[in-house]
Amino acid sequence: MPVSVKYISTVIMGFQKNIIGRHKKGIWIISSEALLTAAGFSITIPFLSLYLFQDRGLSMIIVGTIMLAAGLCSAVAHVIGGELSDRIGRRPVIIWALGLRTVMYSGMAVLIEFSAPVWAIIVCYFVGQAMGMMERPAASAIITDLSPKKRLTETYGLMRVGINLGWAAGPAIGGYLATFLHYSWLFGVAALLTTFALLLVLSSLKESYTRSREKAELHGILSILKDRSFLIFTGISLLVFIVMGQMMSTLSIFTVGIMGLSTAQYGLLLTTNGLIVVLFQYPVAYKLGKSVKSRVLIIGSLLYALGYLIFGWSGGFALTVVAMIIITIGEIIHAPTSLAVVGELAPSKYSGRYMGVFGLAQILGISIGSLLGGILLDVFPADPLFIWGSIAFLGTAAAVGYYWWGKRNKMT
Repeated sequence: MPVSVKYISTVIMGFQKNIIGRHKKGIWIISSEALLTAAGFSITIPFLSLYLFQDRGLSMIIVGTIMLAAGLCSAVAHVIGGELSDRIGRRPVIIWALGLRTVMYSGMAVLIEFSAPVWAIIVCYFVGQAMGMMERPAASAIITDLSPKKRLTETYGLMRVGINLGWAAGPAIGGYLATFLHYSWLFGVAALLTTFALLLVLSSLKESYTRSREKAELHGILSILKDRSFLIFTGISLLVFIVMGQMMSTLSIFTVGIMGLSTAQYGLLLTTNGLIVVLFQYPVAYKLGKSVKSRVLIIGSLLYALGYLIFGWSGGFALTVVAMIIITIGEIIHAPTSLAVVGELAPSKYSGRYMGVFGLAQILGISIGSLLGGILLDVFPADPLFIWGSIAFLGTAAAVGYYWWGKRNKMT
């Protein structure tokens, strides 16, 4: 027994020294806040497409169009959030965004409970999504502020562990609660979790950035257009983001509506994704920190392509789990590395701006992906190999683009 206690004590002390002590307090707070907000989001939004499709009778093209329009609003909010975080500070942007998102989740709960008109639900959803996206570049900029550049892949990996702890818990909780509770109650849970995140930021997070004295003028934001290397990188990444966009509405409708899986099984697929990221994201990101980033991005893009292509052959739940595992490996390789590249390319005083524009591409890509997936599902419902083969082609094209970009920039 004494040996066991000593061993456990040694492990805990080593964890505190090598992991907790390795990163500043603000990074841990942002990672925890990301956990809570991701859990709230993933309890509700992945099932919104099913609600609009099954309960309110909208076609998948209309649902995809709604997701695209919400993405456009969110993209604008993301850029504004990044710019404001460079102007008034990271902390105020996060506080206001979390507060307003809590209000919107509460509003969605009431509207869905009383079967309000679809347009009212959609407007509330748009505002809530915009607030969530406005907060994201400010949080990413804090990571850049507090972390040495040589550790950016590692620290973004840590933040993603927080996000995916939320993703691991959220869909499982949401899928379970949806079996005996009305969908509106899920938004009440999301509002509660977002409130906890807000209280954590208010009580513990300090400002990480000395505010710029420049005025927030349009030409200041547009100055990023001069950074050709960043713009090309963002354009290539847009292809990956379109592939990523299939995780939400397209995959939920395909697995539940076409394959015949249950809502709970779809939730378990998302939980599988989250658990793998939680277990392996940080150690993988730690190891990838010294790798050639363009090569890492190529591998990640190809794994995304392969995973989604497998859905075209999938006939049962077991193979969909295999596909999700491959997709998730691509995710834990690609996501922190792409953010690290942006952090390295961005001038220190404009990291919020760069994160905002890169996030703009991510939101647009995911939104376009939802619309593209909806069109493919409506036009080719009996040809899953064509649906997912088209998505896999985009991932492969991104890999080729990263190879060219890496050669052009001599990426090390």
